[in-house]
Amino acid sequence: MSLAKNVEFLRHLPRVNGINGLGGWGTRQPANTPLVEITEFGTNPGDLRMFAYVPETLQPMPSLIVVLHGCGQTAAGYDLGAGWSTLAQHYGFALLMPEQQHSNNGQGCFNWFNPEDTTRGSGEACSISQMIAQMVHEHAIDPNRIYVTGLSAGGAMTTAMLATYPETFAAGAVIAGLPFGVATNVREALNGMFQTPARPAPELGDLVRNASDHKGPWPRLSVWHGSADRTVNPANADEILKQWLDVHQLPSAPMSEGAVDGYPRQIWWNTDGETIVESYTITNMAHGTPLGLADNDERYGAEGAFLIEAGISSSYHIANFFGLTDWIRPAKESAKPVAKQTAEPIPLATVSARTPDIAAVLWPQAGLNREASHSSPRGGIDVGSVITRALTAAGLMK
Repeated sequence: MSLAKNVEFLRHLPRVNGINGLGGWGTRQPANTPLVEITEFGTNPGDLRMFAYVPETLQPMPSLIVVLHGCGQTAAGYDLGAGWSTLAQHYGFALLMPEQQHSNNGQGCFNWFNPEDTTRGSGEACSISQMIAQMVHEHAIDPNRIYVTGLSAGGAMTTAMLATYPETFAAGAVIAGLPFGVATNVREALNGMFQTPARPAPELGDLVRNASDHKGPWPRLSVWHGSADRTVNPANADEILKQWLDVHQLPSAPMSEGAVDGYPRQIWWNTDGETIVESYTITNMAHGTPLGLADNDERYGAEGAFLIEAGISSSYHIANFFGLTDWIRPAKESAKPVAKQTAEPIPLATVSARTPDIAAVLWPQAGLNREASHSSPRGGIDVGSVITRALTAAGLMK
């Protein structure tokens, strides 16, 4: 894209919010964290870091949630902000939090727009699948209870994982992300983030279907987006819905509409009445993960950059969508919050570099089981600055 076209393109965009001025929980490494780094988990072709948290008491046939941070964030910072390790301790599931390295992406974004990193068996997607295989192997994770969620670039990477390894995941949740396969270079990434060209549903669905040899069943999906998001156009939520409704062969019109904590929620279900796709629109919220009081009167996470108090706990509702919030912790289990135990994180077992492949660990079991079961600044605009900030937001420029 030429500079002239970039100028004309960006003149019509809303002001890019302060991407370069990151601060708060999501962007710094906390002094104390319950996450433990695992340094050997396979060939790691995407050169990512692996962090995990496994509470002392797990649910029977334990589940695993993979959480992918946004640009400029760390695994531990996003965990504190979104409250995932607290939820993991409360409801007895294991937590895996991959982390990007600045040597891969100067802004710390997962490379959601790079085909080499979003192709099955390649790059970052492969590294994440190897991490999952390690967790399954070491902690007897139920292969039918593996989930993935992420914010922004992590949300776009979530759709990539669901598309490239669909047999691995029972469900996923995307917060302020993008559909799979809509960007393969800088221009397409910017178009996807800001202009969001509408595509036919079958075309979007084919991007997922062609990403692997999988024929179904497909992961369930929860989609979250703020209506005032000026970093990732809210129209991306509609495109994600179109993509996965087509994959699931569900109608475009929602089967039910209502409100949760004052925000619109749309639902699609299958013939058995199971919710397959849901969508939350967080009205008047900017780019970020919505925080608030959960249904159990607990508060998970803390406000920070791209971690926004909105009166609704997305982390809790996502865990609920995954089916993980009905478990009651045994009475003898301490009810202290994770924050009081972070000085001595729970260690994970020593791991081997010769990690079993994700296929060997998951596919023989999961495949059979699943088939059986189912505002602009005042004055003139500094165009160069806007272009730089837009490229930075997409993770395309240091």
